[in-house]
Amino acid sequence: MLTLCTPRRLAIPLSMGALLLGTGCAATGERHTYVVSAAEVPNLLRQRETLHVLDVRPAEDYAFGHVPGAVSVDPDRWKTLSLTEDTGLNQRDYWHREFGELGISGRETILIYDDGRMTEAARLWFILQLYGAHEVKILNGGYPALAEQIAHGRLELRSGATAPTPTTFDPSPSEHPPVRLVERAGVKSAVTGLTAQIFDARSAAEFAGNDLRKNARGGHLPGARHIAHTELLDARNCLRPPSELRHRLTAAGFEPGRPLITHCDGGGRASLAALAAVEAGFGPVENYYLSFGDWAGDLSCPVVVPDPPASAAE
Repeated sequence: MLTLCTPRRLAIPLSMGALLLGTGCAATGERHTYVVSAAEVPNLLRQRETLHVLDVRPAEDYAFGHVPGAVSVDPDRWKTLSLTEDTGLNQRDYWHREFGELGISGRETILIYDDGRMTEAARLWFILQLYGAHEVKILNGGYPALAEQIAHGRLELRSGATAPTPTTFDPSPSEHPPVRLVERAGVKSAVTGLTAQIFDARSAAEFAGNDLRKNARGGHLPGARHIAHTELLDARNCLRPPSELRHRLTAAGFEPGRPLITHCDGGGRASLAALAAVEAGFGPVENYYLSFGDWAGDLSCPVVVPDPPASAAE
């Protein structure tokens, strides 16, 4: 009997499918541009000649059960490679080879899903679209959102591994990707010249400088506005509908039509924020992928640390 792995790697028998029917992302009447619902997956899989599926979960979860034809991508490996100087996102030839080894030509439709966090799928979405991959989609809610399709027999999982057929990554030329990459110098210029809005997708504690993670300094970029990446997702870890995203960005003070730069601490949350901004109709959007971890390490980059609130005794 096949089972479904949740983000916490618990195995839930599919005979309990009736208890899982609420895990998918409900239709709202609004359509995302780069995000697809679980209900669309069976139809996408019928287009196998022009579809490439990437499973961005730990290898043991992938082996336990995955979407038919999905190729396993190690999320930790891609994160490390993308944040390391020798293999960073300015190393075009390296990434072209990496995509080719996964069997990606850049001219097919690519469907990405992760364990439900959405940040790892967003990371791959950003990297692939950055290099011109033709049509890159994210499964809303990740693997757990497939529960209803599996329970009703509309989708049957596979076990074992699907070996990719290496190819040459050679996407069709395009004017520019939906989200561009910006590095520290560009962000510094934007902050100094007030030429872009800064979208900080970290936690409130990170923004306030109370959680330094692995950084020597904490706080936030001057002028940055804050929306934690979790606020972009609903209770089922599905990206909110475009109208809700527009409302949240507007309420935070972001203006449509003005350049917008997203960041987090190491790329994943920033990529999700960039995706959300595009879906909400904001931009042009750039992703400071190296993010606050890169900014805080350069002492010439200013950091704002809010004053702590006065104590009751004062």
